[in-house]
Amino acid sequence: MNYDYHFGNTYYNYYDRVGIQSKEYHILAPEQSQASQPGMEYLMTPKPIFDNPNYIGSGKLKNKVAIITGGDSGLGRAASVAFVKEGAKVVIVYYDEDKDAMDTKQYLENLGGECLLLKGDISDCSFCKEIVQKTLDCFGKIDILVNDAGVQYQQDCLENISDEQFDWTMKVNVYGMFYLTKAVVPHLKSGSSIINLTSVTTFYGEPQLIDYVTTKGAIVGFTRALARNLALKNIRVNAIAPGFFWTPLQPACWIKEKIPSLGADAAMARGAMPYELAPTFVFLASEDSSYVTGQVLHNNGGQIMG
Repeated sequence: MNYDYHFGNTYYNYYDRVGIQSKEYHILAPEQSQASQPGMEYLMTPKPIFDNPNYIGSGKLKNKVAIITGGDSGLGRAASVAFVKEGAKVVIVYYDEDKDAMDTKQYLENLGGECLLLKGDISDCSFCKEIVQKTLDCFGKIDILVNDAGVQYQQDCLENISDEQFDWTMKVNVYGMFYLTKAVVPHLKSGSSIINLTSVTTFYGEPQLIDYVTTKGAIVGFTRALARNLALKNIRVNAIAPGFFWTPLQPACWIKEKIPSLGADAAMARGAMPYELAPTFVFLASEDSSYVTGQVLHNNGGQIMG
């Protein structure tokens, strides 16, 4: 199977952000949009590629139990697939994407994996406690937490961000992470791993995602402080800062005209498919990263360097 993104043969020219040179870039997707957050993967064209059939697990996460928020689709789905291939059992937490969640569960079970689906709102502290209890009831332990769920809304200026939007973005992206992590930590043992999703937008300051960037910056600070707090317990806390990946969050956020150009300003002049991030999740969840904590790994095709 070819994974070179040949969904068409059309290439486009553009001037990069500093206007120095013209590049060619490959479009991952045509214009499209969705009406609500966090978006539905089954409605996307083309469908995101979340599994690389050439990826063969080697038992790096054998018998581990992982909770993955937003695991029904996008980057969370890719993480779920890779974790199951490495021998983990997964708990997928999702908001309202029932079809995506059921499709992911079926895919994981076809791989021979075990998957528990939990539907709810992570900005509700009581639901986060419920996630932990149901995970323990089903699998008896928790080894890995992936805080992937989030929302983002495009607004041209600060004045257009309503108090309600700001509050909701903060509650989902920051409060939800805080509530769930706080509920999970007492049950983690030495060698456990917490993986938080921040964003490349925090590091260059995306002007149309002010509230989202604010939350993702908070996640960087949360990751570093918690990493130091838990280091002597040998519980590692790291973050991933993805660039443009083709996930439901993109058509659910941006105006449709912007979709074809997303990822074009990366050094590699393209966006990426979710499966390309899956090995990073495995690295941070496994003993391969036993001496890595408090770090932010940048998977962005060279959009941000250093």
